[in-house]
Amino acid sequence: MSSSLASLTDAVAALGAAWPDGAVEGCAAGRLVELNRLLGQARRLLDAAAVQVASEVARQSRPELGADSLAKRQGHRNATIMIATTLGTSTAEAAKLVEVGEATAPRLLLSGEAAPARHPHVGLAVRAGRLGRDAAAAIITLLDSLGARVPFDVLDDAEQALVEQAVGLDLQMLRRVLLRAEAHLDPDGVEPKEEDLRARTFFSIRQERDGAISVKGLFDPARGAVLLSLIEAMVTAELHAQRDKESKGNGLPPRPIPMMQADALLSVLEHYLGCGHTDRSLPGATVIVRVTLEDLQAGTGVGTIDGVDQPVCISTVRRMAAVGGVIPWVMGGGSEILDWGRAKRLFTPAQKRAITTRDGGCIGCGAPPGRSRVHHLTWWKHHGPTDLHNGCLLCDSCHHLIHDQGWDVQIDGPGTTAPVWLIPPRHIDPSRTPRPAARRRYDYTPAA
Repeated sequence: MSSSLASLTDAVAALGAAWPDGAVEGCAAGRLVELNRLLGQARRLLDAAAVQVASEVARQSRPELGADSLAKRQGHRNATIMIATTLGTSTAEAAKLVEVGEATAPRLLLSGEAAPARHPHVGLAVRAGRLGRDAAAAIITLLDSLGARVPFDVLDDAEQALVEQAVGLDLQMLRRVLLRAEAHLDPDGVEPKEEDLRARTFFSIRQERDGAISVKGLFDPARGAVLLSLIEAMVTAELHAQRDKESKGNGLPPRPIPMMQADALLSVLEHYLGCGHTDRSLPGATVIVRVTLEDLQAGTGVGTIDGVDQPVCISTVRRMAAVGGVIPWVMGGGSEILDWGRAKRLFTPAQKRAITTRDGGCIGCGAPPGRSRVHHLTWWKHHGPTDLHNGCLLCDSCHHLIHDQGWDVQIDGPGTTAPVWLIPPRHIDPSRTPRPAARRRYDYTPAA
């Protein structure tokens, strides 16, 4: 029995031993958490077995075999349909299994000799049950797209770094990592990608038969950031007001977020039409582009926009700077006070910009800066200062979760490059092992 199959057998046995004798409904919280963990491990190991079988089915069903193809002998047009039919899934999911299997299995050369797998680090992580099929496929797709433009040794190091970083991330967070990794590995490819997105930009509006007005659109990152920042700031302001009402016991049930977004857009349009609305202060509505002075002057590297996952090329940064102006910001300079001690209770906008440089967004869930506020690590009422080293970005949900459940936040050192960690309470992790937080979860961090 192979080691991966033995691991799967052990995982299923452990799951069976932990499963309650009766129904899952109503079982103890600790047991439910353990069941969820074991299911995740078993599912990833089952993925590992499925990709191995799928790649071999595909190999024995390759087109050049004609009527001798395994799939055709089983009554199927090709391997993908055979796998999808057997597993009861879509052909797209079956194709993904084949893709991961072929990319992580040792190759057989025409000479009959075995060659290493194209992506050995992904393969090891999949077989060990550390990486699932979808995460593996996302990493493989990115690396294969860069194969013609990035040296092999650089891609190999990147594969290893991405595998390590992907463990414990959901797919949405992993996609953020991959976007940053792509820009880091191939900065020259960012501008053509932006040009393609600009060429695809559109906004359509039409009247439906029932009288409704239907809108649809797509924007490139730079121009879309204007709309995204403004709408998110308005929705966040409404959510904060709603929570304040709920805390006083007179709040109504919250409206769906899409409804809030629609009303926010209408408010902007009504204001533009001159309906008499006055300007409102919306923290987080400013579009902030971050780039080093060296890259801006030399025209190299890439920049990032707060709240937007896709990095932008230097020419876009310069274009946005020309339209919106440039505000030079020197950490620790005398133009703005960044540390207030006990003189002020609330963090200033300048302090939030500094902390955002370090955190990137909510240190818990990664929500953008516009939906996050700076919170004291040592509470103000416990004499915590309103200083950079005592603040971190948290959305309201993560703020309540951290304080209610007993999580701790640890910041290693001063400055905007200081590592940030979330330390779980003992009822979640008895060893209280620190977990990477803030930017370190979704920024690409190449191996040293």
